[in-house]
Amino acid sequence: MRITGAVLEQSGADAPFASSHPFTVGSLELDPPGPGEVLVRIEAAGVCHSDLSVVDGNRVRPTPMLLGHEAAGVVEALGADIADLAIGTRVVLTFLPRCGDCPECRTDGRLPCRVGSAANDDGTLVGGGVRLHRSGRGGPEIVRHHLGVSAFASHAVVSRTSLVPVDDDVPAEIAALLGCAVLTGGGAVMNAGRPAPGSRITVVGLGGVGMAALLVAIALGHEVVGVDARPAKLEVARALGASAAFGPEAVAHAGDAARAPLVVEAAGSARAFETAFALTEPGGTTVTVGLPAPDARSSISPLVLTAQARTVVGSYLGSAVPSRDIPRYVELWRNGRLPLERLVSSRIRLADLDTAMDRLADGGELRQLIVFD
Repeated sequence: MRITGAVLEQSGADAPFASSHPFTVGSLELDPPGPGEVLVRIEAAGVCHSDLSVVDGNRVRPTPMLLGHEAAGVVEALGADIADLAIGTRVVLTFLPRCGDCPECRTDGRLPCRVGSAANDDGTLVGGGVRLHRSGRGGPEIVRHHLGVSAFASHAVVSRTSLVPVDDDVPAEIAALLGCAVLTGGGAVMNAGRPAPGSRITVVGLGGVGMAALLVAIALGHEVVGVDARPAKLEVARALGASAAFGPEAVAHAGDAARAPLVVEAAGSARAFETAFALTEPGGTTVTVGLPAPDARSSISPLVLTAQARTVVGSYLGSAVPSRDIPRYVELWRNGRLPLERLVSSRIRLADLDTAMDRLADGGELRQLIVFD
């Protein structure tokens, strides 16, 4: 079938992207779903730093590639061997498919699936196939999948293991956020951090993922402190229920007011990680979910790790098992405890993607959502 999508032609584009135009928005051919695959009509897709990292070259992926990995949509067709989904079901698309058989899949979400990760690196679906094509100068050209999803398009074919069904009362914009921002930020708290009931949590970096961590922590009854370089985000954190919010200079003088037994780093920079580590109390845990540049390095004291019985935990996709965790977040949202709509800072069209990447790189957005009619 013919679809409309945004294809990244090459990684490492120069900013501003509104001038370099790294995306080509146009018509592509999408093959029908194969065995174990699903055709989804995309309703909403989030613009995330993991997309930006491919655009600016911090994450090397094969190109041309149709980006987008955080989304929700409606099932329109089923491949063979799928009996647990119905056409018309709303689904959350997640970017880490699981084979269910490798040793990593038996770690309760702590490690990403070996098979799914290899497919993501190759720009294929988990079964090894590519379903996207377009006309090129020399004939038909393969377009790679982004993290098994490729949601910056009107439709996507994905593995059944890349989606989780939700009830019809969950709006598409809420469902889309569950696929990355909430799984990653919320999971950093619930799965990786596992805080004691009622304990304080500090979140460093208040983008979409960090603010999701803040919201989930508050929903679970924790006192939360926010840290970010942008005053506007500190204001949002306070409005959402943070007990305090500090900029980089203020946090250095905040003392115990900013320290916590669990500190989540969600900024994706070496400096943010060092700040998070410095704010972690003795005996506490620093959870890092941000994705810095591959050559980024941080300096921390091994003596502090030993003498203060500290723990540092890396958490990819919030150490999530999406089929288990997404229903938990839906229930918190349904009960009015998790106002995920507050994460949406802008609604855009597919044609606005270049400028959306500039706004994301500038740090002023939480989540920009591409909304499809």
